[in-house]
Amino acid sequence: MKYKVFVDGQEGTTGLKINERLSNRTDLEILKIDPEKRKDTETRRTLLNEADIAFLCLPDVASREAVTLVSNTRTKILDASTAFRTDPTWAYGLPELSKAQRELIRTSSRIAVPGCFATGFNMALYPLTHNDIVPRDYPVTCHSISGYSGGGKRLIEQYENPKDNEKLTSPRFYALGLKHKHLPEMQKITGLAYSPLFTPVVANYCQGMIVAIPLVQRFLNKKMTAKEIHEFISGYYAAEHFVEVMPFTPEYPADNGYFNAMECNSTNKIELFVFGEDEQILLLARLDNLGKGASGAAIQNMNILLGLDEGLGIE
Repeated sequence: MKYKVFVDGQEGTTGLKINERLSNRTDLEILKIDPEKRKDTETRRTLLNEADIAFLCLPDVASREAVTLVSNTRTKILDASTAFRTDPTWAYGLPELSKAQRELIRTSSRIAVPGCFATGFNMALYPLTHNDIVPRDYPVTCHSISGYSGGGKRLIEQYENPKDNEKLTSPRFYALGLKHKHLPEMQKITGLAYSPLFTPVVANYCQGMIVAIPLVQRFLNKKMTAKEIHEFISGYYAAEHFVEVMPFTPEYPADNGYFNAMECNSTNKIELFVFGEDEQILLLARLDNLGKGASGAAIQNMNILLGLDEGLGIE
């Protein structure tokens, strides 16, 4: 028996990557929609209800509409938009958070695939907030840099076919109203009492990202050093295939101390680092915004839902 899979939004960045990653799977039947009918409601309705697994790679409004088109109780939906990430009736698709989270995903029919920034943020901070190391009312700040592919087709076009080369050579801060769309899930999943102050940057390279969270020891509930926090996080994720907590060093030893955002590209892996010493501590997460931050995570969740090897078809 082959599971039937439909990607609604197959022309978008995440949809294209999901189809690419599924193309060699012999256990799946990929349902395709005629490009001319990709916005036709009735055609989409038919395919969504025929599928065992439906990936929604759509804007929020279109994702909400797509969910209403599914009229059976069999089709399982994995949504890559922000529409349902804080919805309590949907499972948040980050299985590494806990055994309970993985089981919730396995038994759910509605999975919200996390945002790329939120994936790095939540995986770095969740073990510390949920084990009373970082207080829930800590004034968390987060800084992140990502390649332009995270902005979707329009931003990719802007960078790859530029009309103003000079403007795009500089890394660019954005979301300066401090209302980035990933903030609600970052706060909810980590259990923070207040929204973190989040400053993302887009740079002139395609994919790969770093998420950085600075901590000050004197404000922690448990006065742990950077090395002790590293040991704690290492133990927390020790059994996770896609998570690698990198060896502890007070400073980054490679590349003359310069930290490259692209080392996890084309994988579903996330690397976690802890730098610093006693008073000042820095958590870093490195991942592929199109891998563990999007399409890879979506397929990992699908594998869990279907009771398959979690790493099937992804690295």
